Amino acid sequence: MFLENTVNQKEQFGWIEVICGSMFSGKTEELIRRLKRAKFARQRVEIFKPTVDIRYDEEKVISHDSNEIRSTPVPAAANIPMLADNCDVIGIDEAQFFDDEIVQVCNDLANRGIRVIVAGLDMDFKGNPFGPMPNLMATAEYVTKVHAVCTRTGNLANYSFRKSQSDDLVLLGETEEYEPLSRAAYYKAVLRDKVKKMEVKDPQQIPPKKQA
Repeated sequence: MFLENTVNQKEQFGWIEVICGSMFSGKTEELIRRLKRAKFARQRVEIFKPTVDIRYDEEKVISHDSNEIRSTPVPAAANIPMLADNCDVIGIDEAQFFDDEIVQVCNDLANRGIRVIVAGLDMDFKGNPFGPMPNLMATAEYVTKVHAVCTRTGNLANYSFRKSQSDDLVLLGETEEYEPLSRAAYYKAVLRDKVKKMEVKDPQQIPPKKQA
């Protein structure tokens, strides 16, 4: 379990924490846990999320298991510093949906003495690094990778497999559209989808094997 860093009152710099993983891995739940602990300690806390994410509520960050905390939706990363005055802790959810400026914004906030906690998907549904997350992980002092449970094998899952046929990079959804899979289950599922998409109408279209 992540333990908060001891604040050095003589040190004027903050730090960045990144919580990453697949869908249904508990990223938002862990973000909310850390922010509520900070609030309990009477620290000044503000939470932001991209306006695109309104799956559960327009003005709350809500985890899959219905934990929630009030948040401020913003259209771009550049809006965050203007709303972060007099804060001790800043939380940012669904960071993968922000533009690349979120990296500089988080570093600027940390350099102002603010503890910045960021949560987001580390990979998209194709298994590629997602948006600004790799750079956020590289510049953060602390990175926590959480895992879901694979729905097909029961092993740890770190991939978000999209069950729908949409090829859009950003597609908000829940269990109807996505399922968490382990490495083995993910690549088997991807291969199965590729086979389904292969359309051979005429056996003559299959090129003959080359003779050795």
